[in-house]
Formats: sequence, structure tokens, C-alpha cells
Amino acid sequence: MRFTLPARAAVLSAAALLALAGAAPAQAVPAFGPLPPHNPYAGPDGTATMHGDTGSSDATALPGPPPGPLTSDRIALRSACPTVLVGADGFPVALCTTIFGLVPTVHLLDPADGRSLAELPIAKGSLLGGVYAYLDDRDRLVAVDGDRDLLRIGHRRDAAGHWQLYVDSRLPLAGAVPDGDAVTGVSPDWQGRVWFATGGGVVGTADDRTGVVRTLALPAGEKIANSISTAPGGTAVATTHATYLLTAGADGAPAVAWRQPYDRGPGRKPGQLSWGTGSTPTFFGPRTGTDYVTVVDNAAPTVHLLVYRADTGVPVCSVPVLKAGGSGSENSPVAVGDTVLVASTYGYPYPKLPDDAGPAVPASADFVGGLTRVDVRADGSGCDPVWDTRTRSAAVPRLSTADGLIHTFLRLPVIPFTDLTSITDPYFYAEIDPRTGATVRTAYVGATSLFDTLQMVGSIAPGGVVYQGTTTGVLRVTAP
Repeated sequence: MRFTLPARAAVLSAAALLALAGAAPAQAVPAFGPLPPHNPYAGPDGTATMHGDTGSSDATALPGPPPGPLTSDRIALRSACPTVLVGADGFPVALCTTIFGLVPTVHLLDPADGRSLAELPIAKGSLLGGVYAYLDDRDRLVAVDGDRDLLRIGHRRDAAGHWQLYVDSRLPLAGAVPDGDAVTGVSPDWQGRVWFATGGGVVGTADDRTGVVRTLALPAGEKIANSISTAPGGTAVATTHATYLLTAGADGAPAVAWRQPYDRGPGRKPGQLSWGTGSTPTFFGPRTGTDYVTVVDNAAPTVHLLVYRADTGVPVCSVPVLKAGGSGSENSPVAVGDTVLVASTYGYPYPKLPDDAGPAVPASADFVGGLTRVDVRADGSGCDPVWDTRTRSAAVPRLSTADGLIHTFLRLPVIPFTDLTSITDPYFYAEIDPRTGATVRTAYVGATSLFDTLQMVGSIAPGGVVYQGTTTGVLRVTAP
């Protein structure tokens, strides 16, 4: 299914037209940076992990689609596809979960049109088992399957010239991951080990070159519901109670460098998948690209952006965010240089929750939307809000340092001037000016739950191609 529209127009409700019709005049691209340093054991920066790089910046040096008309294609895969990564060879690899059976399935996509060239089911695990993975320096997908095996999945042509996906290596983690637990996040460190974290609060390193696996159990009652991030100085993990920086000794044994608890509120907010922060921790900073670590807490009624010094864990600031819209977030902060962006998911109608999600407090809420920018002061003495909007982002935004724009997808209400959601809602690709928070370009991609971007992360590939997972497959937005 394909839609082609003028670049600065879209099929919108009357209310949305009033809000988004104006096109911003051309301006110089704002300077953001530096990005986190390249991890030598990961694939290309910007496309190797769900959040772009192992520091989880959700920023990229690749530009989005060029000015002019845009084309949107829907690749129907009968699966929810939260992770679309692109290797150095230019081939997108999607990790999806089938609608029927909830089986994690890897798809190799054609870079020319996005169609699936090959697919490989892997063992079924938890809800998050089909979410977090990364591409290594050989373009292999690194993930842990439901059998608790660390897999490296490559792609190649067979003797007949057909593409195939195959398991290139397998390292069992069952001895390190307790029965009934499952790995929720993986990321490589600068020594080539794979860090992993489980929903039950176990963190560990696995070296599939030697077979050595080392683990550390975090305090009882602390769960890990999001992914993890790695930088030269250590691995950041956010549990349902606290943010950690962990390091590993020569033998790979994890140790806690620092721990900072946060306000987790009275319960899971509507539009979140667990009781606690919804953040994968984000490394960022104006000097090394990993000077700071940031997450969003779960305080009620207003959440706070929390920034820490990455080396010591000393707090830099706690700033109320998402005050204009719904104040709660399941998404990782976007951060680069001294700028942080936080998107609201408060009230987002997820069709399925993890089995242990627990009741929401309050029980339900409308999806108002919200996007906030906060800047860390140049001297590191604190942080200052820059702008706060009610942008109805339905995906984790991606900031391009090349074109100076925030790229995301919007979910707009069918009934104007309301915060209601329905299965017939329209969805739009959108670009936002990070200087003002104003939406400067939109393109309609489709309507109904077939196009639900479900607060998942998009990837900007070389050539200005945007890949965005949906509940039924992948959207591909590009210049025709």
C-alpha cells in the first residue's frame, strides 16, 4: 500500500490542519553533538541498535528524507515489528513478533523496496523477547531467544541465489538466567562482551568467544523492563526502582559503580508497560558524548527528567517535564550534546501489556501527547526547560544531527479538538524543529490499527529512508 503526497501537506482533520498547515521557512541546521563514540563491536552508528547506538542516544548523523514529495509504503508482515536495524551492507533487519502465536521472527528486508527477502522464527519467550537486539560489526543480529540462548543471526545467499537467515553462533545462558526469567536487553561493551539484563533483575556479561558468562543479581524486587546502554565507562541499567552504572572486571564479573533511586510514583501510569521508569538509560554529553546518563522517573502527577554524571552518578538536575500534555513516558529520552527530548506516552492505548504489568494508576487516561526539550547548562550546574508541547508523538522520536530535525510519527484523533483514540485514527510521518518544538512537515501514511506505530522506534537509513515498525509490519517513508 503506497501513499504519495506533497512534502508540506497532509490529509488531516480540520483541527490538525490549523495546527500543522504552516511550513517553517528554511533555516540553518542547528548544531548538535557530539554523538556517543562508536562501539567497535556494533554495526553502523545510527542504525545498529533500536536506539541508534549502544549509548541509546536516539540520535543519528544520517539525514531524513530530502525536501519534496514523500512516499509511504506499508510492508505487511502479520507481525508487530519494534526493531528495524540496518547494517553496513545496507540491508534492513527487522525483529518482529507474529500477531498469531507471538513468535519472534527475524526478517531480512530488501533495501530497494522493503519487502521481506527471508525470515527466521526463533524460540518464543517473554513479550519483550521480540524487541531488544542489535547488529554486531559483522551485520549479524544479536538477540537472546526464548530458550535463553544468545544468538548471532547472519544473512547470506544460498547456492540458488536466494537470501536466507541463519544462526551463525549460539551460546546458552540458561545456567545464568533463572527459570521463568527472560532477557530484556542486550548491548556490547568495548571489550567485545555482550551485556544482558533480565526482567527479574539479573545483569551479566557473556563472551561467546570463550563461553564465559558472569552475572550479578540486583536487589530483590527490582525488575528491568527496558533495555540497557553501554559506553566506554560502563553499562547503564534502569530498574523499576533505580538507575545503575555497572562495570566489569577482567573476568567479566559485573559490579555496581553507582546507584541512584528515583520516585517511582504510586503505580504504573496508563500508557506505560511497567511500574517505574519507562526509559532505556541514555548516555549523552557535550564533551565525550557520554558525559551524562538520563532517565525519566514515574513521579505523580508530573514526571521529571533526571540527569546524572556518568562517571560518579552525582545528580545534575531533576526537571519536571511533559507539563503541557500527559506526564508519563514509556520511551527512552533522546539526547545529544547538551540537549534532551522527552516524549509522552501517557494514556497510549497499548493493545497488550506484559503479564506482570499490574493495574494502572489511574485506571485509564486519554492520550494527550507531549514533547519537552531540556538543555543541560554549559557548566553542568543544572538544566533548563526550553519548550513544552502537546505533540501527539506515537513513536520514539529520532533526532538527526545532519538535517537538524526531529523525526517521528503522529497519531491524531478522528474527532477534532479531542484527546480520544480509536481504531480508525490516522497516522502521519512528521518532522519537528528542535529549536521551537513546531511541526514543520507531515505526510499521511495511513489510518486504522494496521498503521499503529505503538510508540516504537523508527530508524533513518542511508539515502534518507525512514523505517518505522507498526503493529502489523513496517512503514517505509522516502522520497519517490
